Amino acid sequence: MTSESKASSYTASISYDRRLYRQDIAGSVAHARMLGKQGIISEKEAESIVTGLISIRQEIEDGSFPWREELEDLHMNIEARLFEKIGDVAGKLHTARSRNDQVATDMRLYCKEATQGILEGIKALQAAILATAEAHKGVVIPGYTHLQRAQPVLLSHHLLAYFHMLQRDRERFRDGLARTDVLPLGSGALAGVPYPIDRESVARELGFSRISQNSMDAVSDRDFLVEHHAASAICMMHLSRLAEELVLWSSQEFDFIRLDDAYTTGSSIMPQKRNPDFAELARGKTGRVYGHLVGILTLLKGLPLTYNRDLQEDKEGFFDTVDTLHSTLEAFAGMVSTLRVNTQRTSQAAGDGYILATDLADYLVRKGEPFRSAHRIVSELVRSAESDGKGFQQLSLQEYRHFSPRFQEDVYAINVDSSIASRDVPGGTAPRRVEEALREARRLLEEALGG
Repeated sequence: MTSESKASSYTASISYDRRLYRQDIAGSVAHARMLGKQGIISEKEAESIVTGLISIRQEIEDGSFPWREELEDLHMNIEARLFEKIGDVAGKLHTARSRNDQVATDMRLYCKEATQGILEGIKALQAAILATAEAHKGVVIPGYTHLQRAQPVLLSHHLLAYFHMLQRDRERFRDGLARTDVLPLGSGALAGVPYPIDRESVARELGFSRISQNSMDAVSDRDFLVEHHAASAICMMHLSRLAEELVLWSSQEFDFIRLDDAYTTGSSIMPQKRNPDFAELARGKTGRVYGHLVGILTLLKGLPLTYNRDLQEDKEGFFDTVDTLHSTLEAFAGMVSTLRVNTQRTSQAAGDGYILATDLADYLVRKGEPFRSAHRIVSELVRSAESDGKGFQQLSLQEYRHFSPRFQEDVYAINVDSSIASRDVPGGTAPRRVEEALREARRLLEEALGG
């Protein structure tokens, strides 16, 4: 390879920016039509350009397009092919346009489409979570803090926590979409263009709600990509947390769930193994998405206005983030939809140990004991019971009253069901509140499906 070809290869982006071909051609078609309507080029010339661009799009889609790496990028490949198809009139397409505002338009179009795809993926996972929660309304599991059994909760309540994490993710992507929905085309290289263009008509044809207000900002702005990366990183963090719980719950030590065979793999030497590889990969891929967020922030932090070639590096990480999040959402929707719950095991785990200790403290409070002293009393009671190898139900009333005379016979009415039912506050795990939460989640999902 010659030094010249090495240099050309280093600056070429065609290996990845060809992914933008639909957006690039759509932008060029809208631009050509506007040039014709405005009399900047003739209507016949505009029609010829549009026809040529549509045929190029067909070539790309059927695999016959002759990509040439020496032309460096998508834009020059399409332009060169347009010259081959329609002759010198192809040179008029770039009137009143720069590659700077052209690529900024392509990226915004792609980001809008990608965001819509992610929103669909989030809705699908929310639907899977909600369906699983609705199918297991009465199932009780231990709730954890510090990965130690803390208080019993309904499994539906636990699952809805992830529904609401995803709801916030959906809101973040929708917010970002509003700021992505801005047309930069017409900004030229940096200062605008000296032609009577109609930017609003181009915006309407391409589906943008408004046009950019400052040409220098428009060609160099990649905030919309940063926002997409940030929203993706937060969403992947949520998925990674769910992945960790699926890994734990499907282990023999927990045995709360069984993942479908489609989402586990075997061991190369241990035939009994069912490894939760999909969930584990999601945890690993989360770090990659974080890396792309840091990458785009680092890319932008030192750039003076306006366009700099550094901005060519905004694409590969973005494409990978989009692909990674989309495939992860899809995998999780499948995992959650097909998992099976071991209700016998979850019920046993929710009743084991001293998970009702807080309920005993609350019992004393209702009898008139200040909470702090009630907490101390039950702490001492737990230590004594542990020392004797007894559970709460095995303690005699005399043993209870050794720690507080406020304990009465009704202390034995405290159980897992009463504990859950007592959390009857908005947002709590009481069955009635969880029913309300399920209805609200269904409303949010139906609103999303209709939007």
